[in-house]
Amino acid sequence: MTEDSDTDQDTVPDPEEVVQRHERQLDAALAEVQEPTPSTDESLDLELPGLELHRRDFVKAGAATGAMAGLAGCSGGLLDSGGSDSGSNGGGTGANTDYHVPPGEKDTYYGFWSGGHSGEVRVVGVPSMREIRRIPVFQKEGGVGYGHDEKTKQVLEEGGDIGSVAGYEWGDSHHPVLSETDGDYDGRWLFINDKGSGRVARIDLKYFETDAITDVPNMQACHGMAVQSPDTEYVYGIGEFRVPIPNDGTDYDDPDDYWSVFAALDPETMTVEWQVRVDGNLDNADTGKDGEWAFATGYNKEHAVDAEGMTHDDRDFMKAFNIPAIEAAVEAGNYEEVNGVPVVDGRQDSQLNQGDDPVVKYVPTPKSPHGCDVEPQGRYVTASGKLSPTVTIVDIDELADASDPAEAIVGQPKVGLGPLHTTFDGRGNAYTTLFIDSQVAKWDIEAAVDAEKGSTDPISGKIDVHYNPGHLQAVESETTDPAGDWLISLNKLSKDRFISTGPIHPDNDQLIDISEDASSSATGGMELVADHPVHPEPHDCVVAHRDKINPNNVWDRADYEGEKPFVTQDASGVERTGDQSVEVQMSSSRSQFGLQEFTVQEGDEVSLTVTNIEDVRDIIHGLAIPQYGINLAIAPQDTRQVTFEASEPGVYWVYCTFFCSALHLEMRSRMIVEPSDS
Repeated sequence: MTEDSDTDQDTVPDPEEVVQRHERQLDAALAEVQEPTPSTDESLDLELPGLELHRRDFVKAGAATGAMAGLAGCSGGLLDSGGSDSGSNGGGTGANTDYHVPPGEKDTYYGFWSGGHSGEVRVVGVPSMREIRRIPVFQKEGGVGYGHDEKTKQVLEEGGDIGSVAGYEWGDSHHPVLSETDGDYDGRWLFINDKGSGRVARIDLKYFETDAITDVPNMQACHGMAVQSPDTEYVYGIGEFRVPIPNDGTDYDDPDDYWSVFAALDPETMTVEWQVRVDGNLDNADTGKDGEWAFATGYNKEHAVDAEGMTHDDRDFMKAFNIPAIEAAVEAGNYEEVNGVPVVDGRQDSQLNQGDDPVVKYVPTPKSPHGCDVEPQGRYVTASGKLSPTVTIVDIDELADASDPAEAIVGQPKVGLGPLHTTFDGRGNAYTTLFIDSQVAKWDIEAAVDAEKGSTDPISGKIDVHYNPGHLQAVESETTDPAGDWLISLNKLSKDRFISTGPIHPDNDQLIDISEDASSSATGGMELVADHPVHPEPHDCVVAHRDKINPNNVWDRADYEGEKPFVTQDASGVERTGDQSVEVQMSSSRSQFGLQEFTVQEGDEVSLTVTNIEDVRDIIHGLAIPQYGINLAIAPQDTRQVTFEASEPGVYWVYCTFFCSALHLEMRSRMIVEPSDS
């Protein structure tokens, strides 16, 4: 470990002593904790060979996460359970180690990063890892005028009434997913969730602009996201927090009143088509490749409201949603309408789960599984252990026919401590982040199916990452044909990797070459090639080849024809439409607005419409009247509108906020607000 400038290396605690100290603390705590009550459900008593699944082990693993976070990645394989030389970074024989993209050349891939608590999506070029743009989603952003013009204000208001007492002031974007056609990215839409609420948003990739947000009923926190492969028939929002329904504060002690729902939205209309109520909390999600199944990991099958209760038992479930069966239940009217949405009962004791075609199958897994990922061929779905050192592999075809979902578990490789998420390269390899070990483990999928459960034999290599990785994504790994060249590890901590910027540190995204397999290498051919500091806290990303994303460089006027006008310089003018209402329309082009000045009366409602009549890419014009909170950004051939009350008499300069020409500073208009008659 690189020592901090004010830290003596001799003061760093011995890792083994740290673990032993925490074990003693755990022993004392566990002596006062009730052991799990044996379940009458035989599937929960399932023996999983090669695993030690005593509750103490799970709790200790959780404690080890906190104990070792500061030392992770520094131990040279201290916690490595796979037998590899984890101290080796690189050593692969990858063909892509020249990741540099020279000036003037373009990246091969578009990466879409969630922005965490900034409520945005970040567009990153891969492999350069250059941040190209930020797309605001769940909160206003002045740089591009999002939430300032009437169109984008309406998007935010319809998605939660931003600024109202009951509205949302910010968002926590987590899991971006791309729309698909025939199992491949089609470049039409990007969807993103808000962990801070039940919102799901859609970004139009023709213009890289958020065009719809839905505040999903019966859901307080939308965590996981997925689109139904292969053709984006649905967009799924995964409700993590269990909340009382109705949530009116009158009854909050009865666990039966708390709901967690799996929601299906129509991607075209962004309306909620149906929901499925389940036992326990939901976490992450993915779908099969044939439109038949969707999956979500889950925790807290105990239906508790505190950490001790949520970790009481040794097992949890991955939920498998039978989409045709759910649709049939909705069609037959076998649902309860709650807050305007058909809700199908998918709990274990539901009548809809008692027949030969249950709406939800509950697959037993080690405690609190986290990542949920379907491999490219659509044969297997994996659940990463988080508090177990294993990844559970479920055969989807066997699951469809099995009377006992546990029979579909076909593999459980032991990958290391703190497995969170898994991605794929298309060559039969899986890659799993190990949060506690601060590593990425590479393993062979079929070898894991053939091996004894709990075996480390399928592990083909490990590589250190810095530090504590959460998500990871291989390029195009969610399609049926991943590229297999690059992998990004999204690490929660950067610690000593960059110069200090004070107490708030950046996260660290690392680019790893996975283009070659090398059985003789400790890393299995993986090679770490670059660190990139990122503004907290990007949670996940998705990466597509640039040929699949084809945005417009200027606006197509036909896309808003009939919705708003295209104002030429000759058409610029002022029209009084009522005693206290005025319409102002003007063009904008390099160095001038269509109106040099305009006059309104105190108390007027002013509707201001501005068109950028340029037809050259990059020439964006802004329009700002700061005293009235107006800040528009108008791209070439686009029109933006805003309405406000001219409440204060005076002279207000209207200026362009984007440097557009040598006479940019002189590009002004003057708004004169005359006092009303007394």
